[in-house]
Amino acid sequence: MRLPPWCARSARLRPNPARALILADGAIAEGWVGGGCVRGAMTRAALASIGDGTPRMISLRPEGEIDNQEGIEIARNGCPSKGSMDLFIEPVLPQPELVIIGASPVARSLAALAGSFGFDIIQHDSATELGPLPAGARRMVVVATQGKGDLDGLNTALDSDADYIGFVASHRKFDTLAKTLRVAGADEAALARINAPAGLAIDAVTPDEIALSILAQVVKTRRSGQRQPEAEPPSLHQPPARFDGRSP
Repeated sequence: MRLPPWCARSARLRPNPARALILADGAIAEGWVGGGCVRGAMTRAALASIGDGTPRMISLRPEGEIDNQEGIEIARNGCPSKGSMDLFIEPVLPQPELVIIGASPVARSLAALAGSFGFDIIQHDSATELGPLPAGARRMVVVATQGKGDLDGLNTALDSDADYIGFVASHRKFDTLAKTLRVAGADEAALARINAPAGLAIDAVTPDEIALSILAQVVKTRRSGQRQPEAEPPSLHQPPARFDGRSP
């Protein structure tokens, strides 16, 4: 493995580095890294990586050795040992679900096109066939019923706690169905989350083109917030950002 320049300069590599698997609640499921002085900074960094899907390099240092290095987040080691440690945090996350409801040509094209984009694809011809979706997973739902079970598909999508809901239909058709959903109890905030028509505006016409526009919108939602602008170099008059490495 070729290390970036900052890693080659600063990281003290061990032949058999310690490893740990940290769950979303902060508990260590397997392995062990360091002691109590490391645990607080390591857990906070791990939860941040789980939240945004971004790896992190954390350098745990005593107060007198803290210096700013590009690409490394600094954590202060407040333990009497005054030891140092470098931690690489890599999030391992389940694939998000792409739930496609409908048997239309757009539904078929979307399922085929999305196969190589890292989604757990769940496709059913109708919402009745699909049934209720369990909570907990990161999920994108596309309703491509196109006249065959539209309301059932929309109700399933609204109840799914999805990050993205797309409905393959015109504005006019969705406005008509939205009136029925309001009468049934759907609130405005929930309806406002539905992208109708689904997909980015690329003047798509064919089922494959419409599927492409929808997949692009789904990917945009999935990656939202993960790409950060390059940080400006820190001022010489300001201390570097740091974690507090002491145990909570």
